[in-house]
Amino acid sequence: MRHRSLLARQRYRPVRVWLALLGSFLMVLGLTSTAAYGREDDQAGAAADQVLTWTAGDPIDHYLSAPKTAVAGAATIVFENSAATGNTTGMPHTLTFSVSDVEFNNDVAVNILANPNDSEGGRHSVEVTLTPGRYFYHCTIPGHGSMQGILTVTEDGGGEDTTAPETSATVDGDKNADGAYIGQATVTVAATDAGSGVGTVEYALGDDGAWQPYTTPVVVDEVGAHTVRYRATDKAGNVAAEKAVDFAVAAPPTDDETAPETSATVSGEKDAAGAYLGMATVTVTASDTGSGVNTIEYAVGADGAWRTYTAPVMVHEVGTHTVRYRATDRAGNVAAGKTVEFTVVEPPSEDRTPPETSVTVEGDKNSDGAFITSATATVRATDAGSGVARTEYSLDGGPYLAYTTPVIIDRVGYHTFAHRATDKAGNTSEAKQTSFTVAESGGVPAPNCPEYDERLTVIVGTVDSGVPNRITGNRCTINELIEDEKDWSSHALFLKHVDKVLDKLLAAGVIDAREHKKIYRAAKQSGIGKPGQDQGYRKLFDGTAASLAKWEQVGGGKFGLNEEDGSITSSTTVDGMGMLWFPSRQYGDFSLKLQWRDDAPGTGNANGGVFVRFPYVHDHPEESRPEWVAIKYGHEIQVNDRPDGDMYKTGSVYGFDRVGLGGAGVTPKGTWNDYEIRVVDQHYSVYRNGVLINEFDNTGGQLFEPPRGDDPGTDGRRYASGYIGLQVHSTTDVISYRDIRVKEL
Repeated sequence: MRHRSLLARQRYRPVRVWLALLGSFLMVLGLTSTAAYGREDDQAGAAADQVLTWTAGDPIDHYLSAPKTAVAGAATIVFENSAATGNTTGMPHTLTFSVSDVEFNNDVAVNILANPNDSEGGRHSVEVTLTPGRYFYHCTIPGHGSMQGILTVTEDGGGEDTTAPETSATVDGDKNADGAYIGQATVTVAATDAGSGVGTVEYALGDDGAWQPYTTPVVVDEVGAHTVRYRATDKAGNVAAEKAVDFAVAAPPTDDETAPETSATVSGEKDAAGAYLGMATVTVTASDTGSGVNTIEYAVGADGAWRTYTAPVMVHEVGTHTVRYRATDRAGNVAAGKTVEFTVVEPPSEDRTPPETSVTVEGDKNSDGAFITSATATVRATDAGSGVARTEYSLDGGPYLAYTTPVIIDRVGYHTFAHRATDKAGNTSEAKQTSFTVAESGGVPAPNCPEYDERLTVIVGTVDSGVPNRITGNRCTINELIEDEKDWSSHALFLKHVDKVLDKLLAAGVIDAREHKKIYRAAKQSGIGKPGQDQGYRKLFDGTAASLAKWEQVGGGKFGLNEEDGSITSSTTVDGMGMLWFPSRQYGDFSLKLQWRDDAPGTGNANGGVFVRFPYVHDHPEESRPEWVAIKYGHEIQVNDRPDGDMYKTGSVYGFDRVGLGGAGVTPKGTWNDYEIRVVDQHYSVYRNGVLINEFDNTGGQLFEPPRGDDPGTDGRRYASGYIGLQVHSTTDVISYRDIRVKEL
């Protein structure tokens, strides 16, 4: 699919060839402002435009180039993420100016998405007006958080700040006769800048310590000699030369003559002989009730050098090892050295063969081969490599559950039982499946009906005949025998089928002649089989209060009925995120059609979505908010025409497959949109107003066992069947729905 740049409150203007060449030339020179250059167009004589260019490529943690300073006034911002700038992967990046941080200017709202395969070849531009101050820019795509920076804008003609800040540091504390600080020393750093002002102050401990933000005076209480380095950067990006202060900390006078207590533990995966597989981790601890622990040291091997212990020590080398350790308190008492010994061996060769599984289904059968009352499924799994870690089963296409004991199936009807296993190396076997039928006591198997339809009256398509939906002689309902959800090639063929079914029911005494005529009349009015008819779709919401009563609201928010047009609208007064869902039926492969309308107040846009294939929400007691069952275990097909904000726009599979505004299209607020979500196996197709705007294939392979914790991740794996729901986001994300209908495929 193709994506276009998203620009909030800005307009596109193509960059002229000479301007692009000039911007590229300046980028090479490290310059980004062309304020000193004139323009040869109808604005000759006006203040010259400045071109500010950002570039990106394969790295996801920094822009390849970015301007640091600019002059207040008109500017052309150019953002290029293309093959020419070094992007070889097709990874998209954004250039976004923050408008929500009070520390920075918020009067320029730029949000440009660029990738080498878009319609502009990854090079985009926008015209803006800059004001004096600082602008914070960053990449909005998740995982790109460190792609950020600051643009400092000065008054026109004010000159560029090229002078770094002035810095100084003082060390305070009580000293002994040797000039060492007793107990602790406090380092205070100061910085001033007469130009753009001080931006950041940093410090580092020791000659090779990492730089850290300086916010309050630094207290150093470890006994010994120390170096504290410091520096500052102004708002124009000028960095002051590094400086340092040296000092020593001495232990305060004490009568502590007791050395610290020390201990060490070794952890890791072991084999049967107690050797560690691949790696062992040594963790050292020390305590001192007198002057306190000052340092901990360790050494690897009998003659290895002592090193400062700061984190657990990992030993990877195969062989027998000795790790020595000791500690010193602040009074100078040194604990006697101790040791731990252990052996590291090569881990076993990688197991790439999944387990083997089998199942036996047992129970008493009737003459038709159906299990009477119940069946018991016993799963067996073996693995000659690393061993079986877990065994799982799935009943009737549901989620995979942990298998621990034989499973008893006592629900009357036809069943499928799938099973698989995973070994300790992570190999999962392909699922195997068996099927069987459970019959009621007495040997009567479940009926084999063409459809499932237990509505109270006979409804053909959307036309209600008013005739009771009776159980017939073969234990199917009248609705199930009519097969109005089947795709019929012609209306005449459908009517011939209905007439044949009704004649048999009339002869059997299930219906009378008057009811025969009423059902046949409903079939003619249904139009099923005619060109252009939505054949086989069943209304889940038809605009009536009785239809809405079949849905259930969970979580926050609320939907209200609009009787004048048969729609429902999310509440503007009942706040919170929640979901309206249809609990009467699960759907596997289906086509869901509905209409939605963005009714957000003011200039805002609604953010909502349609949930599909999520499990029964009340079967997850670990979830304090039942609406999160749909979020964690189902798929949300997004409804969101906002030009900014959340990057998942209309048609996206939220958290899995993104569609930009360019791919989804945009309709004016207050306009009804036709929406179709078609799901077959694990392939999702999303249509908006008859146009295919997204296709998504789950890539996670076999379906997963629902986790007990957070979202299972973004590998695409979800249930093979489930329920349907409508999200309500908040009182400002007002959205309406109507004409909700579904057809099983």
